[in-house]
Amino acid sequence: EEGLFYSILPTATQYARNALFAGMMPSEIEKRFPGKWISEDEEGSKNAHEEEFIGGQLKRLGKDVKYSYHKILNLNAGRKLADSLDNLMGNPFNVIVYNFVDMLSHARTEMEVIRELADDDAAYRSLTKSWFEHSPLFDILKGIAERGGRVVITTDHGTIRVSEPSKVVGDRNTNTNLRYKHGRNLTYEDRDVLVVKDPAKAFLPRANVSTVYIFAKSDRFFVYPNNYNHFVTYYRHTFQHGGISLEEMLVPWAVLKPR
Repeated sequence: EEGLFYSILPTATQYARNALFAGMMPSEIEKRFPGKWISEDEEGSKNAHEEEFIGGQLKRLGKDVKYSYHKILNLNAGRKLADSLDNLMGNPFNVIVYNFVDMLSHARTEMEVIRELADDDAAYRSLTKSWFEHSPLFDILKGIAERGGRVVITTDHGTIRVSEPSKVVGDRNTNTNLRYKHGRNLTYEDRDVLVVKDPAKAFLPRANVSTVYIFAKSDRFFVYPNNYNHFVTYYRHTFQHGGISLEEMLVPWAVLKPR
């Protein structure tokens, strides 16, 4: 069984994954969980309270079940989880967050060797497939199948290979993402963006009364006028997310059952 659903804007982990686990839009999370929504200008992990959000959603849905939450950030953590499957299978519900593919997209931007290995979409998918086939995640999925478990696989957002720069100007408090910006006094190319002048209508947090959100359309990416050519060259043809495109917004899901 498989299908698609829509991500939310911004198509960025801080917003989309927190919303997925909480079953709420970002501004609703901020209200219901005071102090647990970490804004972008604050230090610390922006997804540090996902386990609590999951518990809150289960409670609201009337699901009084034992559950576990695991965030896998490296190889050893994946192996450790694979070795503890028998314990996990005692829970009716387990959540596993695997960050590798998102980390790969960021590494591709920052590391020349990864750019060489994943120069285009096909190469990027091939590299991801090769990693998966030799990863603890594959072992975990096979182990769950052997034990008769059911798995739902999905993600919080997609990614897009950006090509066309779009100039933007903001103040020092403007966030750094290349596909969406929020702040005061933003200057941008109207044709390249979706503008949200009232964040409340999009259920987004508002840092102050004049906060505006802009989202890059299509394969655009935001660049400041300072050192414009350098940053255009550096970021062109990298994989980014946070904006509005089919690639970022349409999220696949699949339910896997043992044969």
